[in-house]
Amino acid sequence: MKYDGIILDIDGTLWDTTEIVADAWNSAIDEFFPEAGRVTSSILKSQFGKTMKVIADNLFFRLDEDSRRILMEKCCEREQTAVLANERDIAYPHVRETVRALAAEYPVFIVSNCHDGYIETVIEKLQLGGLITDWECFGRTGFSKDVNISLVRKRNALKNPVYVGDTQTDADACLAAGVDFIFAAYGFGNAASCAARIESFDALEPLLLGDKEKPSE
Repeated sequence: MKYDGIILDIDGTLWDTTEIVADAWNSAIDEFFPEAGRVTSSILKSQFGKTMKVIADNLFFRLDEDSRRILMEKCCEREQTAVLANERDIAYPHVRETVRALAAEYPVFIVSNCHDGYIETVIEKLQLGGLITDWECFGRTGFSKDVNISLVRKRNALKNPVYVGDTQTDADACLAAGVDFIFAAYGFGNAASCAARIESFDALEPLLLGDKEKPSE
């Protein structure tokens, strides 16, 4: 099927920040609410893809609602600083060149349940400047992923976009938004149904571009 736009998830699809984020969040937890309990990268992998509020409710259930909100804000602040400071390559193989190839043929977008400012950090760290047409996130709108997918679709006049993600939450959001879902099986989760399944990010290129020639570097 011919698509007119590609919408990408971030964590578990473009890169894996879970070790960095676990350290950053634990520093905030230890300082502000140690009774909340520390997190691990494996715990975060089970939560990424959900909204920040849902994650806070799941992980910081020992705290009252206001304290959960405050702690999540502190965790996100520490996370942003840590990801920006990170100098290790945490992207999945061939992400940059694959996005570059896709963007030569389709407009490419990002929709994530992340906090506000995170997508801009991803674009900077993965050197995707000029390749991402538009983006949206829970932290900016307060809306669920299906609504944010629909917002990006509407304001960019997309008739038939496809979303690439790695969890059942992504699959459910695509179903609600009425867009096809490509399951990144190498990521953090599982999905019961999808339009296509990829075992590596660069598999998007033959799947969506076919025999089209790659753009020159």
